[in-house]
Amino acid sequence: MFFIGPDFWKGKKNPLFKESKTLLKGWRKSAQEYDGVSFRVGRWQVPGEPIAILVDFKPFFEQRNEIFGWAWENFHVDSLNAYGDYDESLMFSWAAGKVVESYYKFFGLTREDNVVFQAHEWQTCLAALYVKKFVPEVATIFTTHATTIGRSIAGNNKPLYDYLSSYNGDQMAAELNVQAKHSVEKQAAWNVDCFTTVSEITGKECAELLDKPADEILMNGFENDFVPSPAAKFNEARKTARTTLLKVANTLMGTDLGDDTIIISTGGRYEYQNKGINVFIDAMNRLRWDDRLEKDVLAFVMVPAWMKEAREDLKAALKNKKGQEGPVGDPRITHVLHEQDNDKVLGQMNWLDMHNRPEDKVKVIFVPCYLDGTDGIFNKQYYELLIGNDLTIFPSYYEPWGYTPTESVAFHVPCITTDLAGFGLWANSLVGRMSEIEDGVKTIHRSDYNFDEVSNTIRDTILKFSQMEKKQVTAARRNAEKVAEKALWKHFIKYYYEAYDKALTQRNVRMANDK
Repeated sequence: MFFIGPDFWKGKKNPLFKESKTLLKGWRKSAQEYDGVSFRVGRWQVPGEPIAILVDFKPFFEQRNEIFGWAWENFHVDSLNAYGDYDESLMFSWAAGKVVESYYKFFGLTREDNVVFQAHEWQTCLAALYVKKFVPEVATIFTTHATTIGRSIAGNNKPLYDYLSSYNGDQMAAELNVQAKHSVEKQAAWNVDCFTTVSEITGKECAELLDKPADEILMNGFENDFVPSPAAKFNEARKTARTTLLKVANTLMGTDLGDDTIIISTGGRYEYQNKGINVFIDAMNRLRWDDRLEKDVLAFVMVPAWMKEAREDLKAALKNKKGQEGPVGDPRITHVLHEQDNDKVLGQMNWLDMHNRPEDKVKVIFVPCYLDGTDGIFNKQYYELLIGNDLTIFPSYYEPWGYTPTESVAFHVPCITTDLAGFGLWANSLVGRMSEIEDGVKTIHRSDYNFDEVSNTIRDTILKFSQMEKKQVTAARRNAEKVAEKALWKHFIKYYYEAYDKALTQRNVRMANDK
C-alpha cells in the first residue's frame, strides 16, 4: 500500500515526510523520462511509516484546457464554471492518476494482482476517472467525506435536513456556484466500482444530492497510540494540561480559578455554523445567567482563525514571576487576529455582552491558533491540552463523522455532540437510544430549527455534570474511554475490506461487459 499526495513542500523540509533516494528508484526515473510525471518517494512519518509519493503537479497547468476537455468528453465533467482551488485540485488529481498508471505498467501488474485505487473527496475524483479510463484492470473506490452540495447548503445558512428530499443537487450547484466541484464528484460517484461515504447521515446526502446511494459506509476509525499510557503517565499529562490552561486563563483575566474549575472546550475548523460554534457560545451565555450553577466554568474556543501573532502583552505577563494584577488587555482572546473587529466569535460575545468579568461564573476564552506546540502562549499541542478538559462540546449542524469528539473520548473526556454528526449517531447505536453524558457521550437531537433547544440542553447537561459526584464523573470518563476503544481501526477496517471486495467484484463485471 502507498499513499499519493501533492508536493507542496518541494524544495522545503517537510516534517512529516522522509524522502528516500533509493526507494523505487528505477520506476521513479522511468516515470519522469517516459510518462512525464515527476515525484518524490519516501516514508510518511507516522506509525507504520507507509510509502508516500509526493507529486509535482504544477507542470500540468499548461495542459489544463486539454485535461478539462478530456474530462468532459469522457465523463461529462463540467469544468466551465471552475474557479479557485478547483484547477489546482484537478491538476494534482490528473497527475496522481498518471502515477498509478505508470506504477502499474512499469511493474507489469495484471488483473490477477487485484490492485485497488481509492480516491478521497472531490479533489481526487479526476484520478479515479483517469484510472478507470487508462488502467481499467485497477478497481476504483471513491470516498466522499462530505458532499460539496451538502456542505455548501449548510454553510450558506439554508435548511439542509428538512428539505433534503426536495433539493436537486445539480440545481443547487448552479445556485451556490459550485457546479464544477459538484460535477466531478457526481461523475466519480457514478463511475467508480465502489462508491463510499463515512456515515449514514452523509449516505442520505449522497442519495439525494448526487442521486447515487453509497455502496458502503466506511466509518472513520483512529489509533489511540497518541494517548499517554500507563495510568501514571496519563494522570501526569492531565495535571500538566490543567495547570497550563488555568495559568493562561488566570493571567489573561486576572482571576484565581482553582483546580476545581470545570474546564470545557470546543474545537475543529472555523465553520461557525456547521461546527456549532455559535450554539456553543450561546449555551455558555445561558449557563452564565443560571443561578443553579455553583462551580466556576472555564470554556475555551480552540478554533484556528486568521491569526496574526501571539499577544505580546500576554506573553510578558506569563513570564512575570511576580504575578499579574487585573486582566491583560482583552480578557477573552490569546492571540491577535487580522481584522479582529470582523471576527464572528468575538462579535457574538460582544452582542451577548460576554466580557469575562470577575463576577461571571462562566468565562469564555478564544484561542484562534493552530495548537502545534509553537503558538507562543500555550506552546503545547492540541492533544496535550485536550487531556486537561473535564468536558468537550461539539454541537455540530453539519458533521459527516466527527474526529473531534472521537479524539475527546480517547482522552477519557466525556463529550456532547449531536445526531447530525455521524459520530453522534454511531454513539447512539452503541446504547440503542440517545446516549447520555453518563455513557461518555451525550448526543443531542438537532434539526434545522431547534437552536434554542440545543443550547438549553447543552446548558442543562453542563449543570448536570457539575453536580455529579466524583464516582459518577469517574464512571463517565471510563465509559468515554470504552466508546473510543470501539472506534479503533481494528474494528472499522473490516468495512474497508468489504469495500475492496465489492470494488474488485464490480471491476470483474465491468471488464466482462466491455469484452
